[in-house]
Amino acid sequence: MKTFCLHIQYEGTRYKGWQRLKQTEMTIQQKIEDTLGKILGTPIEIQGSGRTDAGVHAIHQVASFKSETNMTALQIKETLNRFLPDDIAIIDVTHAKPDFHARFHAKEKTYLYRLWIADYPPVFERNFVTVYEGGPLSLEVMKCATEKLVGTHDYKGFSTDKTKKSTIRTVSAIDISVHGPMMEFKFTSDGFLYNMVRILVGMLIEIGNNTREIASIDTVFETGIRANAGETAPAKGLALLEVVY
Repeated sequence: MKTFCLHIQYEGTRYKGWQRLKQTEMTIQQKIEDTLGKILGTPIEIQGSGRTDAGVHAIHQVASFKSETNMTALQIKETLNRFLPDDIAIIDVTHAKPDFHARFHAKEKTYLYRLWIADYPPVFERNFVTVYEGGPLSLEVMKCATEKLVGTHDYKGFSTDKTKKSTIRTVSAIDISVHGPMMEFKFTSDGFLYNMVRILVGMLIEIGNNTREIASIDTVFETGIRANAGETAPAKGLALLEVVY
């Protein structure tokens, strides 16, 4: 049995997220598994580094699977790209150690959120950015707020996850920058809870437009109550940027 590692890009616009759901609901995992199964002649289950929500994109997602196939990694890559839809691409296929698992062995992930702040619509970026029309944003104030959000904390209040597992995570970096009509947020952590990045972006936007105080971050950490945090930013501005092993 061989273990393979898939390096994947996708536009999440028309998908119900990464994770396979019901057969009637189209997901990234389902598309790749079904295509792999036809290519290799046997059902295949792939394990992604993490689950992206409906409408979220990936610049570099990683997944692993096992197979007894005689096809080379290059042949798998070329055949997958021949049969997958245009909004999913396999950047590379590599051999991995027998026990490699894309999710369990991931050490760090970085997500990118892009906010369109220009006073005209994003013609070429419209599927990949969130348009902001809420008035001026203070980059300086938002950067100050990130200092409270970085570190090892219980991020329960910054998630809609109902899990009973630990909600403690270590966020090693949050960077905010402006590039012409675009404001970019980069979040790096050892793991993210459900909707965590989008909720953090929503709160930072509210702090940046002066409708929320920086001190409210402490309240969210202390109470762990989702309602005390910001609005959940739309999905289409978010992309999984990098996974580190």
